[in-house]
Amino acid sequence: MTEKASSIRSVCVYCGSQPGRDPAYMAAGRALGRSIAANGLRLVYGGGTKGIMGAVASGVLSNGGLVTGIIPEFLMDMEATHHSLGQLSELIVTKDMHERKHAMFERADAFVTLPGGIGTLEEIVEIMTWAQLGRHEKPMVFANVNGFWDPMLELIRHMREQGFIHTAHRVQPMVIGEIDDIIPAILEKLETVGGLDGAEDLIARL
Repeated sequence: MTEKASSIRSVCVYCGSQPGRDPAYMAAGRALGRSIAANGLRLVYGGGTKGIMGAVASGVLSNGGLVTGIIPEFLMDMEATHHSLGQLSELIVTKDMHERKHAMFERADAFVTLPGGIGTLEEIVEIMTWAQLGRHEKPMVFANVNGFWDPMLELIRHMREQGFIHTAHRVQPMVIGEIDDIIPAILEKLETVGGLDGAEDLIARL
């Protein structure tokens, strides 16, 4: 059954548990958190309180928003501290990564990917795969901070041109460089198309 969001109540953010080398990445995390809170939305994320993950959560909480952290037990001491986890609005501890990813998907109405590493990449690629297979029609966004995702977007373009991305009309992530434009773009997409179909021009940007 295809999951299709008719309204946005929560946003799942994928991002690194490290700060990265460009200060713009942490700033983007905090700014996205502020925007999520300002629009009355709940953050759903991987529960880490360090790096960009911590910046996003802090941005939401410090602006009066709600945060659901979903983290496997074995990562609690690697990506967070027990004290900082206690500051979250809701904490869900899973037995493994597989359970974590499904819990994040089920609780999210849209997905935003900030800079991150292999784990971040794996998460958004899986969400794009599920979209391609028709399992959901929720908005997906690459937050392309200082062109961070350009190599990834070029690879997707190459795969599409070589005939390896079927039903490409289902894989339509938005590519947005300005953090403050992300949440408004997600909300506008739902309003203008009455759901999550259409927007063929978005895939052309990949």
